[in-house]
Amino acid sequence: MMALFFSGVSLMALGGALNWCASTSRTTQRNNDYYTAVAAAEAATERVIAHVAKDYQYSGEAAVFANLNTYRQLRPTAAEHSHWSKYVFSNAQGTDNRTHINRESAWSYVPLQSQYEGLHGMASTYRIVANAKAVGTSPLITAGIRQEIQLASIPIFQFAIFYTMDMEVNPGPNMNVTGRVHGNANIYNQPQAALNYLSHVTAAGNILIGKSPLDPTGRTPGSVSFLGESDSGVSTLSLPIGTNNSPAAVRAVVDIPPASEAPGSLMGQQRYHNKADLIILVSNTTVTAKSGAWNNFGTTLPWSNVDYFVDTNASFYNKREGKTVRATQIDVSRLITWSASSSNLMRGALGRDVNSIFVADMRTPTSAVQPGIRVINGQTLPISGLTIATPQPLYVRGHYNAPAAHLGTTNTTLTRPASLVADAITVLSTAWNDGNSTSGIGSRNANNTTVNAAFLAGIVPSNGAAYSGGVENFPRFLEDWGGNTLTYNGSMVVMFPSQFATAPWGASDVYSPPSRNWAFDLNFMDATKLPPGTPQLLTMIRGNWAMIPPNTL
Repeated sequence: MMALFFSGVSLMALGGALNWCASTSRTTQRNNDYYTAVAAAEAATERVIAHVAKDYQYSGEAAVFANLNTYRQLRPTAAEHSHWSKYVFSNAQGTDNRTHINRESAWSYVPLQSQYEGLHGMASTYRIVANAKAVGTSPLITAGIRQEIQLASIPIFQFAIFYTMDMEVNPGPNMNVTGRVHGNANIYNQPQAALNYLSHVTAAGNILIGKSPLDPTGRTPGSVSFLGESDSGVSTLSLPIGTNNSPAAVRAVVDIPPASEAPGSLMGQQRYHNKADLIILVSNTTVTAKSGAWNNFGTTLPWSNVDYFVDTNASFYNKREGKTVRATQIDVSRLITWSASSSNLMRGALGRDVNSIFVADMRTPTSAVQPGIRVINGQTLPISGLTIATPQPLYVRGHYNAPAAHLGTTNTTLTRPASLVADAITVLSTAWNDGNSTSGIGSRNANNTTVNAAFLAGIVPSNGAAYSGGVENFPRFLEDWGGNTLTYNGSMVVMFPSQFATAPWGASDVYSPPSRNWAFDLNFMDATKLPPGTPQLLTMIRGNWAMIPPNTL
């Protein structure tokens, strides 16, 4: 009798165990089915996001907003893969074969999200929602996914340093970087003292402690510190110039456009030539001055109207290039006087001072002579600021955009929006003398100089035989600074390899470095204080991601 009792108890226990196992198995299967449906719903949202990202990069935010109904029809289909026949996709309202997308905030100047927190830009936010119902499950399982993205256009000069190529920072003395830093490739750091990043650093490649494999220089490494976040593997930040955003392609923004290119094309909209108020083209025999794309290049100025502030006879020697520079020279002080005079043929059309000039010196170079552009007498700029852009190397002589009250300081409260854009940028101090330019470095002594402007230019990259010079030598020099200081407030942007000023860094008798009192100009965080024609970087920033109940937002 007792044996029968225990047998009964054993059977009851076995039945309970089998029932528990079956229940656990069903629960596990439901969980697996649910998370597989989650993955399918996420795939539907990613399908939409991929199309949005492409359209935004190639055509802008307006095109994205115009295409919402097209995106709403996107979802994975069985025609693409048989796996998707297992699901019925629907939008947030439960409508089959549709995905939800809507613009949650309109295009406006706002703080940016995620890894670009702290920056501002023109942006709009979109919400994408998809449901995936697993066919054949019992009970039917439906999962919902919500993603939010921010389409952003970031002024490039909001970065203290921005590189499209590998970035190298290897200073000898201590160096503090006071603003945001971004590289579209790798960032290499091998200072010989202390290198301190005081804000966030991002790289589409890697942020590395050590030198580039193409840098042949031997150093005793110092220290690198990051006071903000340092994030590798982030999205690239690109100019909206089309499908090819390589440094070589980006170079075109400083070139003269071909006659066949429409100013309204993607590349055409980014060219400094088309964005300029005034275009000055110097050839072997003539100087042409005309208005930009803003009035369809419709105003032509005779040479007699611009020769007051333009000089085509400046000449000096560049020791680094080993060539005489035959320069077109822009006298900013005279430009201001001309802008205010009745002889200014541009004022009636513009209704204001000229604040952006594109100048190209197309005179035939020789093995010993190289064209260039030089900017002089620029301590005071026009009220609305000034951008000077050229395909050639550019030289800025003396104080630039530097009110006397704040010389030698990081105080830029009285400066004007300014940028200099060129193949390469060389700073000539207040003591520069053309007559001494061919002499040895002992005869080319610099004085303290202050320059406040964004720099956008090329470099000669490290190539295994020579070091690029790094960020610390991005502005080029031709003098013995001998302990004198270059005070610089601005933004340093490297977009392409130099095409004309291609001599490598590091030759003897070229210069000795200044003491560097450098800082990011905080004015550039204010949209109203950005230099005329500031390029905008497009990016898609991922925001909130969530699993949500089906048929909800």
